[in-house]
Amino acid sequence: MARSTRTQRAWEAGKSASENPYVRRLVEDDELRQNIRTAFDSARKAYGRMQNGKGPAKALFDDKKVQKELQNAAKSLRTASDQLRGKSSGGSPWGKLLLVGIVGMVLALVLSEDLRKAVLDKLFGAEEEFEYTSTTATVPEPQATE
Repeated sequence: MARSTRTQRAWEAGKSASENPYVRRLVEDDELRQNIRTAFDSARKAYGRMQNGKGPAKALFDDKKVQKELQNAAKSLRTASDQLRGKSSGGSPWGKLLLVGIVGMVLALVLSEDLRKAVLDKLFGAEEEFEYTSTTATVPEPQATE
């Protein structure tokens, strides 16, 4: 008995979906599914809070819970997207160490005047201190007569 064309198309669509690496990763990765579920739940909660009758713009700008739910949804979607594309979520420990070092150096320069002066002296040379004396003669003020 031959399959109908509709059944045949559905069979082919299911077969191509099972060969798709994204679909396979979605089926196999529990953490990916959890991140997508968290993003959906956060977006649904934010949408529910925006339907309070005050208008979505007011809810977006004034309601801190809506903002937090949207941030959670965005974070979960970003993580899920990275996982789906196969990016590592950990990152390089050397990159993090370099970032912490750079931030520490900038903070030290901003907060310490002595360190800032030492760095500027190394870069541009030491400042010369000098006394300024005027070369113009001072004119005596006329005495007032009474």
